[in-house]
Amino acid sequence: MRFPVPESVWVPWFGLGLFVAAASAGYFYNLTFVQLGLVDLGARVMGLSEERIARAMALLAGLTLCVALGAGLVMHHLRWSEDFRVKLRLLALVVVLQTALTAVAPFLRNEAELLGWITVASIGLGLGVPSLFGLTCDLVPTRHRGAVAAAVTSAAFLPAAVFSSDWRIEQFAAQLLWLMVPSAVALVVLAFAPSPVTAALADQHRLPRYGTGRFVRHRVRSRGWPGRGFTLALVLMFGVYFIDSLGFLRIVDTPVYIGSAWHSSDPSTLWAIGITHVLAAVLAGILYPALGRRVLLGWIFALFALTQLNYVLHALTTPELPATLGMPLLYAVAVSIYTVLNFALWADFSTPATIARNTALGVGVSGWLATFLSTSLSIWWTAVELPFAEHLRAVAAVSLLLFTVTVLLFLLPDRQQAEKEETA
Repeated sequence: MRFPVPESVWVPWFGLGLFVAAASAGYFYNLTFVQLGLVDLGARVMGLSEERIARAMALLAGLTLCVALGAGLVMHHLRWSEDFRVKLRLLALVVVLQTALTAVAPFLRNEAELLGWITVASIGLGLGVPSLFGLTCDLVPTRHRGAVAAAVTSAAFLPAAVFSSDWRIEQFAAQLLWLMVPSAVALVVLAFAPSPVTAALADQHRLPRYGTGRFVRHRVRSRGWPGRGFTLALVLMFGVYFIDSLGFLRIVDTPVYIGSAWHSSDPSTLWAIGITHVLAAVLAGILYPALGRRVLLGWIFALFALTQLNYVLHALTTPELPATLGMPLLYAVAVSIYTVLNFALWADFSTPATIARNTALGVGVSGWLATFLSTSLSIWWTAVELPFAEHLRAVAAVSLLLFTVTVLLFLLPDRQQAEKEETA
């Protein structure tokens, strides 16, 4: 049954709100429950060694990537990438699955149960990548993608910084289930119950202001590779996610940094970090539509190189002194900026026909694979008792190497003047 499309200004705003709510909740879930909660479950509850936890996180990264790529390619081949209803229904099923898995996770008691949980969770998390990010072309106008990405980043990082200081699996599950249970019910109703609102949202990608991203050069091509610019963005975003998790997990487990940053008992410190995340995200959202790819990728590596160098210098010169608040604040700025970029960039390389495949590649490789492989490596380095200063020195070296790559990209001439970076 086809409903008449409601001619109301609130329908597009409802779509924007739906995307911000779903994306920020999903990112908050991955930041807290998956990346930190599973490590606590393995180490504190199950008593697993660091090596076994590292292998479990590597399994999570690999399986999630495989599912995301497979789902993205299938959706691309079957043209589900262009079907709003299919993507919304897949997302609803993912939320229901992850809600059930979140409820049972605190009751896992051995490694076999953990690996089974990870296997099932990888299916949901992998399927969620192209279904969630694929909604960008349906719900977010091209010129507003920077602002929407800033809203998603702010809504995820502010509560993660302020309300998640006790990183235990039980607390994460209790917090999230209050949000996930009603959200799952509402999303199932929205996805599977016919309504004029979903009918209107399903047609939005055909409007000129939606759909095609600003970095798309060949608008009619849907079968070929997204292009050289997409490849460079994929490699560099993989690098920034990798070095972020590689350094962050060691930093937050080091006593000299815990008290002055993310594990601080002082609410003002946590609020300062959370508000800094928001301000940096807003700045990135404002600048995103005005800057080309080279500048966008260059400034995040400049910030990350400076951030990692800051921690290395402290670890090498005055490791016995408490870190200043400025260090985690600078870190928060860098993280918010690259997160805004991640939520907007892949859709701007895509059309409605290619967005499922492209976001599966972009988010799957740069986000999931990089984050959880580096999580695994960081845990392993801790297990083999790699000194903290050596750990950060390695992180800084990778960061500076990638920053050098971006500098070279600035220096290389753009031989095709017709394809300027800033072209919409």
